[in-house]
Amino acid sequence: MHIEQLRQRLTGHGALPVHTQRLLRHWTRALPWNTGRPALEHFLPLPLRAALPQVLSDLAALATVREQHPSDDGSQRLLVGLQDGQTVETVLLPRGGLCVSTQVGCAVGCVFCMTGRGGLLRQLGSAEIVAQVVLARHVQPVKKVVFMGMGEPAHNLEAVLEAIDLLGNEGAIGHKDLVFSTVGDARVFARLPQAQVKPALALSLHSGFADKRRSLLPRAPDLSPLQLVEAGEVYARATGYPIQYQWTLLAGINDGDDELAAIEQLLTGKHAMMNFIPYNRVDGLPYARPSWERAAEMASHLNRRGILTRLRRSAAQDVDGGCGQLRARVAS
Repeated sequence: MHIEQLRQRLTGHGALPVHTQRLLRHWTRALPWNTGRPALEHFLPLPLRAALPQVLSDLAALATVREQHPSDDGSQRLLVGLQDGQTVETVLLPRGGLCVSTQVGCAVGCVFCMTGRGGLLRQLGSAEIVAQVVLARHVQPVKKVVFMGMGEPAHNLEAVLEAIDLLGNEGAIGHKDLVFSTVGDARVFARLPQAQVKPALALSLHSGFADKRRSLLPRAPDLSPLQLVEAGEVYARATGYPIQYQWTLLAGINDGDDELAAIEQLLTGKHAMMNFIPYNRVDGLPYARPSWERAAEMASHLNRRGILTRLRRSAAQDVDGGCGQLRARVAS
């Protein structure tokens, strides 16, 4: 289901824009339906009141918790069931963060990612994307949403932007706290500046060398690291939000001094932040994370050279929570 379809359904039951806005506000914020003034039963047109129980039932069915895996690090991975029996993963993060999925599977095929091994099965509708936020808000407050779960948001661009628009308005999430994560796509750089709600942008870099990056992200658009950074810089200057460059640290592959030198060359003077994320182990894949000491040394090196760098702890390591792993265990 898409949000526009939901709007049309409400209109068909007699909703005016003010009624639709209030219903969407209650839904996206996971508010009790009997809150507010005037009460909904006195506010909505009679045909909409009569249809409301079925509408609410259908919204609740968009995303349901199939499995719940709390981690010692304060995060919590959810295996979320969709109406057609497919599943995606949603991650509740400490301090009000949430990572949502945008596709069932992924077509990019990053070699270190479990999600991409099964290819793309289907797109999520914009309402299914928002439903993950609603589900999480029944568990904990959500102040920030990152579109970094299963799937490549650029390959489901209109649905993701529709979800972002709703969350940035009725959903009461700050625009810079909506983070669109992508391997880089010309359509993203064309569309995001035109959007009413302009999210922050995270670009998956993973290497400063074009050939190596292509080998790690074999089906990503053929943009060199320099082209990616140049396009990101235009968006960063237009919005005032620094670009968040994502870098999954793989031992012996992209954790060398040569990569540090390449990052310096690419990001010096840019409105940017580097996020180093040590690899989240996946059974059957031949990759490992570098030592924490090496990862910290890399981050410190770049910070000393004026490139803001954060070393992130991969969420849910103790529950084998790498993206796509929960779904893979259920499917096997």
